[in-house]
Amino acid sequence: MKATDEILSVWKKFDEFPMETLTKAWYYGKAGSKKQRDLSLMKEHKEQYGITGNCFDLSIWLLDEFAKGGIDAYPIGVDHAAVIALDESGRRYLCDLGDQWLNPILIDANAQDFTTEKLKGFFPAAEIKVEPDGDDVKITYYRPNGKWSAQIYQTIPIDRTLFMAAAEQSQNTIKREPLLEKRIELGNETAHWEFYNWKSFLSTNSGLFDDLDAETIDEWADRIHQKTAYDRDFLLETLMIYKKMEK
Repeated sequence: MKATDEILSVWKKFDEFPMETLTKAWYYGKAGSKKQRDLSLMKEHKEQYGITGNCFDLSIWLLDEFAKGGIDAYPIGVDHAAVIALDESGRRYLCDLGDQWLNPILIDANAQDFTTEKLKGFFPAAEIKVEPDGDDVKITYYRPNGKWSAQIYQTIPIDRTLFMAAAEQSQNTIKREPLLEKRIELGNETAHWEFYNWKSFLSTNSGLFDDLDAETIDEWADRIHQKTAYDRDFLLETLMIYKKMEK
């Protein structure tokens, strides 16, 4: 079910990229009428502040890297953006940086290596099962505590113009709750650290572990900086934006 070395060599470039909405809130007031950043600006911001972006930003960047690597790929999703990459045999692999997957996964039921068994090593702190159904694929996530959830991806290619319009709509939609997700190397596993609505926690194969509450924005900036290496001044400015949205 794992992707080819060619696909993985591109995917691995994004191992240290968080998914977050902080950049969206920070850039909203600085941008003109166009809120979706061009890739060149994303790269400038990454170099200057260490920041990445939301699921649309990450998908746009990943698509460009696949194109540079000579790998056919296309975007999917208008609410949640992801990418489908094709190997040399035309087999399709789901690539979702927005949900911080560990690895792309095969979604073609007729492929020789395909299975609907529960699998480890594709999603942090969960086993997953892949069930294609026509143009959709259902992913079921099984957590260490016995809970499970499911998500449906529509896998047909989305027109690039429509995809960019969806990206622009997303960048214009600022929710009050700040969100950042990051894959974290932890011993023999890759865990999932999340900051959401002024709480943070770590999801591991052994369960979920809450962090102590931070009392100030300075403390939150320090904690997120330690996890991501994001520029601390950027974090302070952005977290203040979210605090002002609460009023």
